[in-house]
Amino acid sequence: MSRTMTQRYHREQDIRSERRIRNNRIRRRREMRKNFLLLVMTFCLIVTASIAVSSFRSNAKNDPSQESDKYYKSIVVSDSATLWSIAEEYMDEAHYGSIYEYIREVMQINSLTSDAIYADAHLIVPYYDTK
Repeated sequence: MSRTMTQRYHREQDIRSERRIRNNRIRRRREMRKNFLLLVMTFCLIVTASIAVSSFRSNAKNDPSQESDKYYKSIVVSDSATLWSIAEEYMDEAHYGSIYEYIREVMQINSLTSDAIYADAHLIVPYYDTK
């Protein structure tokens, strides 16, 4: 091979090598851009989902038809009254899972050790009322 042919061969290899390097750089930039956009889109999706869930929970808590406050009332126990009958009168099903829950709260508020109550005794009972 002559010297000029060798030089031409090396120059062609250098050109191919430079093209390969340039193409690799371009490919890496595209991949980086794609990964960055994917990260930004994921972040936006997470933020949007959190705002939606938060808004939904906030609307559920602030529903004006369900706003009510807890109050306490002192009552005098009648001859035929039981904790069950008192619970049926004052319990709000939206705030208690069962009548037993309400009776337990009444017993706790009045420091009762059993469910026995007596006529003319005073009890404090909780109840809910809308604003």
